[in-house]
Amino acid sequence: MTTHYCYQCGNIVEIRLVDHREREICPQCGWVYYLQLKVGAAVLIEQDNKLLLLQRAHEPWLGSWMIPAGYVEADEDPKDAAKREVLEETGMDVELGDLVKTYYFDDDPRGNGVAFVYRATKISGEININNEATNAQYFSHDKIPAYLTKGGHDKIIAEWCTQARQREIVSS
Repeated sequence: MTTHYCYQCGNIVEIRLVDHREREICPQCGWVYYLQLKVGAAVLIEQDNKLLLLQRAHEPWLGSWMIPAGYVEADEDPKDAAKREVLEETGMDVELGDLVKTYYFDDDPRGNGVAFVYRATKISGEININNEATNAQYFSHDKIPAYLTKGGHDKIIAEWCTQARQREIVSS
């Protein structure tokens, strides 16, 4: 087991039952470590009723498909993070629309978290992927690749597909 140290006084922490959970606590100063969720921001970018997906260039889920997304910095608004991630990963500047939904995920080896998902409209730029992706492509709801990134991406994309099918039925 890895040794952890108190953020307050530097003493070695112990595992104790606190608030009905095992938590790391410092026997010296009493500081309790409360594990917190990671916060992510993700963006749905559509063109001609198709969703932009990026193919991951790194683990976890090398080769899987995801929407533009990433972690929110501690001093960053999720909206700003969403725009930043799109620019970094696609080279496009976007205008954010409504918050679609927040998604909880517990299947990411880097930690559990919540993702704020926004709709966005491209303002400028053309797709120019960075080293986080090997490919970028727009997919219709019936052509979505089978291998989707976890960490909430699979749920977000599945829900988008359901809504896209419903829009298609209504418009026909």
